[in-house]
Amino acid sequence: MIFAIGTRRQPPAARPRPVLDLSGPKLRGAFENLVDSAEATGGVERYVGALALKASLFEEVLGSGRVAELTETEFYDLAAFITPVRRRIGSWLAAGGFDAMRRRLQALLADMTSPATADLRLRQFVESFPDDRRHRWVRDLAAELLHFTARDRYPLMTRWMWDARVNTGVLREIWHSDAGEIRTIAASDDLMTFLTLREELEEFLRGNGVFRDLPLYVDLLCAHIYAGYINDTGGQYLHADFCGGSKGDAMAHTRRLLGLDAVDSETGRTRLKLIDGEAYVLGEPRRLASS
Repeated sequence: MIFAIGTRRQPPAARPRPVLDLSGPKLRGAFENLVDSAEATGGVERYVGALALKASLFEEVLGSGRVAELTETEFYDLAAFITPVRRRIGSWLAAGGFDAMRRRLQALLADMTSPATADLRLRQFVESFPDDRRHRWVRDLAAELLHFTARDRYPLMTRWMWDARVNTGVLREIWHSDAGEIRTIAASDDLMTFLTLREELEEFLRGNGVFRDLPLYVDLLCAHIYAGYINDTGGQYLHADFCGGSKGDAMAHTRRLLGLDAVDSETGRTRLKLIDGEAYVLGEPRRLASS
């Protein structure tokens, strides 16, 4: 089932839109499961509100070109809400230094009002790090900073949304197939694909009575879809990156994918680990010891 695509957000690139053959039954089942699963912990609106707070933090710190004044403490605050990043950023900063990271972020977030350059900026950011398993988090860092700093302009483009190189992600989980097993999906993981996916999911949500905060509802729905995949068949590296919640909590992996489990409300400690193994506390200036 292919949903009609609206014309509210025209993509910047000139190439034709990809055709995404999404499964209506899979989407309806995922949405119903999300509503049921979220009920025990405050309902869907509570999760959307938490995502809005996350976005407001990113916008406050990075919006309107403020990345040039980004402090080390502010960067830690943001990284705590990006799950794959918070487990690895401490050791990278200890070796590479914050100034090197800030220069990369300035290039990534330059020209934010022109999504036409987004694919190039994202690719250059990723290529400025080693291309190995230890640096998979780099793509997720770039994708979340772009999205949560300007969520109406940039869809979420993390690996778990869609990774064409390994043919995994939310897109695969909601793909329609009459043959049963889905082998390879011929869709790039570039801005055009993610924009098209978001617009089709927004159209689906409108058809189910959702009309506000659509970009955040899309994030939540997609995270819940991929959380189901992690629960069922996720490999070892997925569990290392995204798991850790209670097995009895139906929303645990969904929260973790979105970084909403970042802070202990009682202590203020986050899941971001410094190089000395201590948990980072939001807003607490710390210098990472080199090693």
